[in-house]
Amino acid sequence: MSGPYGAQMAGPQSGAFPGGFPGGPAQMAGPPQKKLDPDSIPSTVITGNKWSPMSGPYGAQMAGPQSGAFPGGFPGGPAQMAGPPQKKLDPDSIPSTTQVIEDDQAKRGGQVYVTNIRGQVPPLVTTDFTVQDQGNASPRFMRCTTYSFPSTADLAKQCKVPLAAIIKPFATVPKNETPLYIVNHGETGPIRCNRCKAYMCPYMQFIDGGRRYQCGFCSCVNEVPVQYFQHLDHTGRRMDLYERPELSLGSYEFIATLDYCKNNKPPNPPAYIFMIDVSYNNIKSGLVKLICEELKTLLDRLPKEEGAETSAIKVGFVTYNKILHFYNVKSALAQPQMMVVSDVAEMFVPLLDGFLVNFQESRAVINNLLEQIPDMFADTNESETVFSPVIQAGVEALKAAECSGKLFIFQSSIPTAEAPGKLKNRDDLKLVGTEKEKTLFQPQRGVYEQLTKDCVAQGCCVDLFLFPNQFVDIATMGDVPSHTSGSIYKYSNFQVEVNGQQFLSDLRRDVEKSIGFDAIMRVRTGTGFRATDFFGAIYMNNTTDVEMAAVDCDKAVTMLGENAVSNVHIGGQRRLRIHNLSLNCSSQLSELYKSCETDALINFFAKSAYRAMLNQPLKTVREILVNQTAHMLACYRKNCASPSSASQVILQLSFSRLPVYMNSLLKTSTLVGSTELSTDDRAFHRLLVNAMGVEETQVLLYPRLIPLHTMDVSSEAIPAPVRCSEERLSESGIFLLENGLSVFLWLGQACPPDLIQNLFNVPSLGHLSSEGPTSLPVLDNAHSRKIHSIISSILQRRTTSMKLLIVKQKDRSEMLFRQHLVEDKGLHGGASYMDFLCYVHHEKSVQCLLN
Repeated sequence: MSGPYGAQMAGPQSGAFPGGFPGGPAQMAGPPQKKLDPDSIPSTVITGNKWSPMSGPYGAQMAGPQSGAFPGGFPGGPAQMAGPPQKKLDPDSIPSTTQVIEDDQAKRGGQVYVTNIRGQVPPLVTTDFTVQDQGNASPRFMRCTTYSFPSTADLAKQCKVPLAAIIKPFATVPKNETPLYIVNHGETGPIRCNRCKAYMCPYMQFIDGGRRYQCGFCSCVNEVPVQYFQHLDHTGRRMDLYERPELSLGSYEFIATLDYCKNNKPPNPPAYIFMIDVSYNNIKSGLVKLICEELKTLLDRLPKEEGAETSAIKVGFVTYNKILHFYNVKSALAQPQMMVVSDVAEMFVPLLDGFLVNFQESRAVINNLLEQIPDMFADTNESETVFSPVIQAGVEALKAAECSGKLFIFQSSIPTAEAPGKLKNRDDLKLVGTEKEKTLFQPQRGVYEQLTKDCVAQGCCVDLFLFPNQFVDIATMGDVPSHTSGSIYKYSNFQVEVNGQQFLSDLRRDVEKSIGFDAIMRVRTGTGFRATDFFGAIYMNNTTDVEMAAVDCDKAVTMLGENAVSNVHIGGQRRLRIHNLSLNCSSQLSELYKSCETDALINFFAKSAYRAMLNQPLKTVREILVNQTAHMLACYRKNCASPSSASQVILQLSFSRLPVYMNSLLKTSTLVGSTELSTDDRAFHRLLVNAMGVEETQVLLYPRLIPLHTMDVSSEAIPAPVRCSEERLSESGIFLLENGLSVFLWLGQACPPDLIQNLFNVPSLGHLSSEGPTSLPVLDNAHSRKIHSIISSILQRRTTSMKLLIVKQKDRSEMLFRQHLVEDKGLHGGASYMDFLCYVHHEKSVQCLLN
């Protein structure tokens, strides 16, 4: 895909957390006393084609913890809670996440959300609703931590709430909603402000009879081009307002002119290159054969332009171990031809014509190749592999073809062969809990840092499928994918029978999903605002341009401010995607807190904490998270809550879920810091969260625990989840738990035999394997059909496939399930939700006395 995509948005920065995360709320630009125009428009746009080398390390130094940090590094272990003993609270009396979600669904579910009201808070990400764009971007594209920004710098410092936006430029639009309109202004291109270069949007004010307009971002007055002139009606609006998407909608696309293209030339269609590790492990496991069989049919489903019969995407194939094998699959050949490159120190592509081809034209040759590959390497004993040269080969191939594209790399082991990018095992668990623990998650630089620059410059996205049996240094191997907007998948101890379908589901979705290439996101904000930091699977060479080798429907960028995106479409057309969002400005703290969105807040905190851990001890990161929670709640209580007993836990509805989410974040494998947890798993989790949108972090940090034993099998609805705690389980029950990455079916010891019979076709629970069954059979009865329908519905909503794990109560495998019961004490350290809430309430009370 080629084309620019963008968004425009403005919002004040807050100095809320002195000593907080890098990229946290910073000082607001401009004179502190100056009031912001309530009509200031936040908007996001991605555009441009300049590619520059990256400078400096990823992520900045994070300041130390606030004073008053708890002893013992809470909640990293079983340390005693600070402060006086707390009264025993009734678990049902503390804020319930499931109740808030259920209430929002009951109140706003099934309704049409119209975006014409500035500053309105959208339904929760868990609520089913339909969006009607009437001037602001859909919350599917943009969500904010608050929809009412403080009107002065002093208020921004006081509120303690980070002013951030989470943007999914390519978010999937449901079929019952209108797709984005495409605007074509011909050779003149889109109309932009002469001063700040903001694109034409609904917030430009037309004056002087329609001959001029005032920019909603910088207030510059611009002349309206002759060909764009239109008379104004009696209210001062253009007569063609509703005929032009850019004047009436929050999101739309412009067809870009050659000025937006590299070298002022129309971009070529992108290419997908499949690069298969054919070393001993992958051959023995059956993975290579599985991949080759799947590609025969999968390539028919490559993304294509709407209305097009076939995809314009070219395809190429490489196999490798210590050396690389390139394949000529030109349609005129009777048999594919292999060309070997053994000098991996100076990587080059040995052929140009015949390497990247149209699948439809070369189908016979490609299918022939896919049949031959498993047999060609069937007797291999080669166990060493390279990795960096594989990526470099892909970049060189795209460079030679003058196109952008994606590399699909399938690798099973750490690259130990003598070659650039060779890695060694540095998994030292003795570092866990020490000042040097952060080095476990820092990628090894040098070759891989240069590779990132080369990939981004070429518009080369890297998707990495890992099949490890031992440590592979995901922190390093995942660094290039994570900075080229790629995806990382991991299938430990891969077995075709166990993991095969999960892998194939991920591969199919990855190949088929909507994507744009060679993108730049640019943030434009109203007067007095500025974007200060960005988090995501992105690359930044400067402080303003977010560079993405690709951007797909799953990737989200979290930032302080607002932005826009420019990219190349799959048909080779460059476009500008614009997302606009206007927020309220208020001098009332109560308005700000009422407008907060907890799901967006926790997305920001997770990403900022996961970046901070690269430069700070985990204990420091955890302490800052706890203190920031206490600061926000203290500020709310001091300025907004009615007088009450100091023993009461007072939480604004918008904040009611913040403590449980924050406590869950503190107990994630990445932050908890336990030697029982794999370093690779922790690094993998960190990289996944870095690219997640609001919906993905919400369910990850508060999984859905769904009771199935009491469900109405005649209803199409999924049963309402219960609180994610062991207290909600029952020995006679069956529960489904999912968090977007894992899905479990938990079977209580006293499950009714008839229910077990309906689900597993055995007389009772005792007839199931002691380790639990490995699959859920499809049976011809109402219970079986209903549960399979629920699981299918869940999988359709998630960005990655999930293998169902069936767990019997009190069996050894139950430990994996219980670590996701986030309201309970963490298995590897961390407080229960009740204890954490009492702790931050005590801290909050102290903060109120100090302020």
